[in-house]
Amino acid sequence: MTLFRRNRPDNANRVGWLFLAAGLVALGVAWSAEHWLGLVPCELCLWERWPWRVLSVIGFILLAVPRRYAPPVAYLGLACVTVSVGLAVLHTGVEYHWWPSPAAECRAPVFHGGDFRAWMASLPQRPSKPCDSPDYLLGLPVSMTEWGGVYACVVGVLGLLGTSRLLRQLR
Repeated sequence: MTLFRRNRPDNANRVGWLFLAAGLVALGVAWSAEHWLGLVPCELCLWERWPWRVLSVIGFILLAVPRRYAPPVAYLGLACVTVSVGLAVLHTGVEYHWWPSPAAECRAPVFHGGDFRAWMASLPQRPSKPCDSPDYLLGLPVSMTEWGGVYACVVGVLGLLGTSRLLRQLR
């Protein structure tokens, strides 16, 4: 661990570990829900995983960069968390039918003419779950998308507090 501690302010390490752990936990929960609980992710669910992947990488980079580069890297992590919150809001709106999904995979395929073979070829390789069909866990009327949005907000607030402390420490 001396590699990550060399010439490093403690707050940069805290934010780096927060981003790395938060990203891995989010991806781990999604993987567990898919493989252990048998939940099929929709296209928007798959979109929502990307900011967490990037955040994990940013967390690792934040642990390794020199002290003077820590704030810009932390800002990139906060941007990833903001994107995650935005995707959760978008997906929640689709689940509540406030707006249609922007993902073409979330809609039923439209076929115009042709024979049965052409119709079968136009279908997706594996059936996808509709994006407006929420998955509920823990017996509560809160979907996994909403839980993910709340989690992203908590990570964002903690990351913002850690980044502000990091900036004060570098002054």
